[in-house]
Amino acid sequence: MGQSLGCVQVEQSTVAVKEHFGKFDDVLQPGCHCLPWCLGYKLAGGLSLRLQQLDVRCETKTKDNVFVTVVASIQYRALAEKAADAFYKLSNTKAQIQSYVFDVIRASVPTMELDSVFEQKNEIAKAVEKELEKAMSTYGFEIVQTLIVDIEPDVRVKAAMNEINAASRLRVAANEKAEAEKILQIKKAEGEAESKYLSGLGIARQRQAIVDGLRDSVLAFSENVPGTSAKDVMDMVLVTQYFDTMKEIGASSKSSSVFIPHGPGAVRDVATQIRDGLLQAQNAQH
Repeated sequence: MGQSLGCVQVEQSTVAVKEHFGKFDDVLQPGCHCLPWCLGYKLAGGLSLRLQQLDVRCETKTKDNVFVTVVASIQYRALAEKAADAFYKLSNTKAQIQSYVFDVIRASVPTMELDSVFEQKNEIAKAVEKELEKAMSTYGFEIVQTLIVDIEPDVRVKAAMNEINAASRLRVAANEKAEAEKILQIKKAEGEAESKYLSGLGIARQRQAIVDGLRDSVLAFSENVPGTSAKDVMDMVLVTQYFDTMKEIGASSKSSSVFIPHGPGAVRDVATQIRDGLLQAQNAQH
């Protein structure tokens, strides 16, 4: 705005307040206006209609006795149709808005626990905006938007919250790891059980095949060599297996074996002991 020869220029997005002998006379809109100072007219001041923002930091305490700093961002502007009220009724607009913000935040946050403050920050913002609209509308100001942009707990409380969160995540990770190890152990045990079962089946079939082969050999030998009995054939088979075993032990350079009496007579003694044990078992069953 400038004044020269009784003319005043009002800038865009701004209004000016005109007085006549110290009394409010009119609100001047953007443009050029005649203001004859010699007739008692003067320019009292200007008022911006642009959107303004005020950040308010308010420290308060939650219901669970945790001190927090709540940062509220207030966006407001003066109304052109109520420019006179906005110019004359308030001497310090920002201080007045800050007082209302303090009053609402310190009345609502102490009724909530810390977690609820984070969860209900939109409700806090709405409460602040509602109270400001009701109060500031009488002074010619419009509250455009109210935001709770930050909630800062005490540094030690924040560190404790981080530790609790980290411990909780570690506990979940430990449970998951233990569950995975449990599954691995179960699968390993199932695999070992299946392996032993299949190994047992293989051994049983192997022994069955050996028995069947020996039976067929004894029967064939008895038929082809007249005068031989099954006992003679079994003694010969035992002697043959005995010498085969001795041959394998002698061929291995790193064998760890227990030696037993190995004369030809010892084989007959072993066969006798096997037959006697079988006969005693059969007699005990009868």
